[in-house]
Amino acid sequence: MPGQPLTTDAIVLLKRPPADTFQSLTIFSPTHGTLLALQRLPKKSGPATTVALDLFDEVALFLETANQGQTWFIREPRLLTRHAGLGRDYETLRHASSLATFIARNPVPEESRGRIYQLLRDALAAFATSARPDIVYFKSLYRLARDEGHPVKQQWFPTLPTADRELVATLLNQPVAAQTTDTATVERLQKRLADYLREHTEILP
Repeated sequence: MPGQPLTTDAIVLLKRPPADTFQSLTIFSPTHGTLLALQRLPKKSGPATTVALDLFDEVALFLETANQGQTWFIREPRLLTRHAGLGRDYETLRHASSLATFIARNPVPEESRGRIYQLLRDALAAFATSARPDIVYFKSLYRLARDEGHPVKQQWFPTLPTADRELVATLLNQPVAAQTTDTATVERLQKRLADYLREHTEILP
């Protein structure tokens, strides 16, 4: 028996090499979380009647399933937002991909999906326009952990040396465009935060 169809907005988190006539995608929906979806590729010899979805696209979708929601088939995709700037350089693409992969591999409770979806939208927009993708990623990781109820401010932040606490406060509270912290320091602080999440939460950085 085929499952019920689903209409939802979604963001493309992962894109795998196409197989046969289908493109395999991992998408994130604010109502249904992470889903595996297949899009039929347009025939090369014929006219393109549908948009081929790409990484980080935000789309409105009509989905159907034949295996009770394990895999969804994309029908009638409508592109809402495409962040062309994300491919402008390697570091931007790397950090945006890291955040998307992070969300894809961590189960998101139903009550948190709307918040995570908005965080992802905000982060992708920032990645597309910012010259400091490392800081966008750090701020997103911290915000995600905080919004999920983990005591990063009360438990992780006090363990840092005074100088690092001042740096973290600046990174979190100042606009990205105003930041001057060097990339090596941001990477070091991001790894410390990731280590904390790995050791004290169920989040897999």
